[in-house]
Amino acid sequence: MLDWTDRHCRYFLRLISRHTLLYTEMITTGALIHGDRERFLRYDPAEHPVALQLGGSDSEDLARCARMAEEWGYDEINLNVGCPSDRVQNGRFGACLMAEPVLVAECVTAMRAAVRVPVTVKHRIGIDERDSYAELVDFVGRLSEAGCDAIIVHARKAWLKGLSPKENRDIPPLRYEIVRDLKRDFPQLPIVINGGIETLDAAVDFLSDLDGVMIGRAAYHNPWILAEADRRVFGDTHPAPTRRQVLEAFIPYAERQLAAGVPLNAMSRHLLGLFQGQPGARAWRRRISEQAHRPGAGVEVLGFDNHARP
Repeated sequence: MLDWTDRHCRYFLRLISRHTLLYTEMITTGALIHGDRERFLRYDPAEHPVALQLGGSDSEDLARCARMAEEWGYDEINLNVGCPSDRVQNGRFGACLMAEPVLVAECVTAMRAAVRVPVTVKHRIGIDERDSYAELVDFVGRLSEAGCDAIIVHARKAWLKGLSPKENRDIPPLRYEIVRDLKRDFPQLPIVINGGIETLDAAVDFLSDLDGVMIGRAAYHNPWILAEADRRVFGDTHPAPTRRQVLEAFIPYAERQLAAGVPLNAMSRHLLGLFQGQPGARAWRRRISEQAHRPGAGVEVLGFDNHARP
């Protein structure tokens, strides 16, 4: 979710769901070690529980970055072994690491030794022609032996050559049964399923035999699918907020960020799906798209028309 689940997006989603675990964008070890650490790691305390997702393949660098994440208070550190983009492959991280299970296990071992918070891995069910179940079992078995606290499995394989990252999210067929087979063969390892899950009903169905469900782009484009997650998944009896209440709660945050120099469109772009399907939503999105990027744009751009009843 590069360029999507930044800190502004996560703050917004937390206003909809109090308990859902939120993930950062993938951040490379090089960016943390050599770049602006504060820019990459800062978040609002309201975002908890929040996991930092790392990209890298050097065990010492990953251990060092895991310690940084723990010091900053992240609740989980996740290693991305699922992204198939050329840029990621050229940096020797992401899905291409599925071809190097020994290396990935070494990275997990180093990270687990460095921190007390959970260390998890997100991966595919295979890559290219290396997609046999036996090879996947070997990969997951090594992660389990290395002390991995949970795996998040995107139930598609990835083609490292010939398909774009977008095509890799759509063209390889979803094979949910493979993830269920992994749970059968690794009953003690928490296993979370990912890929093509677009409704809360579908997520709840998966929870009957798996340990968790990750929803990515569907929750970004239609964040309201998370509105009932607290009640239906986590047993929280607090009444769910309305869409308007979420927007009103986001305004003070936006004002603070504007005062700190953050442009409005860096935040407003994450809100566009909030009123999906509601009266007046199209006009609201149009106003934000046309006005939020203008110099000096303020929170008044975010107001919803009075005739709408979201």
